[in-house]
Amino acid sequence: MKKIALGKSDLMVSNIGLGCMTMAGLSTKEATAVVDNALDLGINFFDHADIYGGGKSEEIFSKAIDLKSSARENVIIQSKTAIRKGFYDFSKEHILQSVDESLNRLKTDYLDVLLLHRPDALMEPDEVAEAFSILEKNGKVRHFGVSNHNPMQIELLKQSVEQELIVNQLQLSLMHTGMIDAGINVNTRDNHSLNRDGSVLDYSRLNKMTIQAWSPVKAGSDVFINNPNFPDVNNKLKEIGEKYGLDSSGASIAWILRHPAHIQTIVGTMTPDRLKNYALASEVQLTREEWYELYRSAGNPVP
Repeated sequence: MKKIALGKSDLMVSNIGLGCMTMAGLSTKEATAVVDNALDLGINFFDHADIYGGGKSEEIFSKAIDLKSSARENVIIQSKTAIRKGFYDFSKEHILQSVDESLNRLKTDYLDVLLLHRPDALMEPDEVAEAFSILEKNGKVRHFGVSNHNPMQIELLKQSVEQELIVNQLQLSLMHTGMIDAGINVNTRDNHSLNRDGSVLDYSRLNKMTIQAWSPVKAGSDVFINNPNFPDVNNKLKEIGEKYGLDSSGASIAWILRHPAHIQTIVGTMTPDRLKNYALASEVQLTREEWYELYRSAGNPVP
């Protein structure tokens, strides 16, 4: 499994991470099999959030791997906070409380990474900075980042936050390419030229922030792999995947990993065989021509 540096940190993480959102639906035995399989494949990065399964995903994960043992040193644990029922909350009190609750559920003393899950329109950057400094000083969080933020929101946070923001977790797949489309269609009148996210891809590269791709096999809320509603992209995925010994899902992950931004892909499968297929993409290097063939097959124009 290929490893990449996470942002400007010294963390070396697998370029494919396991998203644990649906782990709440597993038994301890099933979750243990999922985690053991991920570790066997070389995946050392596990992505959580306080809202996943209402906190149960973190609880099940802690039962699947003993984070009080030497195993803790071999895994990178990330969690997220700020989404509450009907609103977002970047208050100092909520951030601190949320982290304590996540640590309690995970049965560990620290998070390797904490992300602010979605932007809070009522954010007070100084309040976030206070929370981050307390968490760092107390050894509860080692690194920080954001999710679903645009560059100006990040810059606003950086005016107050002393720590490096090393990650931005964003939705990206072969069928959800907004952050790529605008750059390809500069100076055209095509709808793909609309810049909806403030050039977040270029911003992340310039600032050495790692983009983590979530929902990497979805078009909106639907999985597009082997979906008859998306025949062109699936035909091309099958064609190119066969060249590299990948199934269509693996080829779709290889497409994301080919981008020179060194994007980390977060896959959420709880099926061991499917995770193995994803993992095969880790070190595959598509050609430039193949990358664009897949991009066009997803219905994207190249002017």
